[in-house]
Amino acid sequence: MPLTRCLRFTHFLAGLLALLVPLSAQNGAPTKGTTAKGEITIAAAANLIGVFQKIGPDFEAQTGIHPVFSFASTAQLTQQIENSAPFDVFAAADSEHVAELEQKHLLTPGSRAVYATGVLALWIPPSSKAHVASLEQLTSSEVKVIAIAKPELAPYGQAAVDTLQHLHIWDQVKSKVVYGENINIATQYGTTGNADAVITAYSLVLKEAGKVIRVEESLHQPILQELGIVANSAHPEEAKKFVSFLLTGNGRSTLASFGYQLPKKR
Repeated sequence: MPLTRCLRFTHFLAGLLALLVPLSAQNGAPTKGTTAKGEITIAAAANLIGVFQKIGPDFEAQTGIHPVFSFASTAQLTQQIENSAPFDVFAAADSEHVAELEQKHLLTPGSRAVYATGVLALWIPPSSKAHVASLEQLTSSEVKVIAIAKPELAPYGQAAVDTLQHLHIWDQVKSKVVYGENINIATQYGTTGNADAVITAYSLVLKEAGKVIRVEESLHQPILQELGIVANSAHPEEAKKFVSFLLTGNGRSTLASFGYQLPKKR
């Protein structure tokens, strides 16, 4: 099958898989009026899919509150909140979009906080035939396709571009790059064998087969992941409990187990 057709099919599969994520996860904004009592809806950056699958049931077991996750790129979720999507909490993959919403008075005052610092990784899937032991070797002729998230939508995608530019190899590899709408879709290109290498969130691949190489933090701007309670939340008290679970509760240890770096407790 030609590469272009393969990538289109992979994109379709990735979107389908996102819809099948457990814990009532969604891929897009929820519809007004669908959130039940004892339930909150969380707009979550795509890099959080794995860790929130673990945090969700732990939070529910402790509080009795059922979390519904809506996963997408940070930029897409920001736009949905600007368009009055009925989210309760926004867990982003950067600080810029959270600051933007705060400036527009779309977040509850004082709720903005850093909950984790993301880690970037180069992943060589087990299906890849390329022999790569470093980022610099992405210039090898063995590497035909490199998958990253769209930098204009996803902070991890921007960090990937910044890293390749910092290493002065962007011009040599940019013709090999394919883009996913978010970091999870970009990672799916590697999972399905449609990419020889993926620059992605460490949290999404640290437990995957293949070769995982952590990217030095000095090669890109820090990926400070912030959250906030949405100003028009219908469940502000429940939202506060989820935020507390991430910042000071058991959610911290789960984030750490997925490779995230943690801020000091508030």
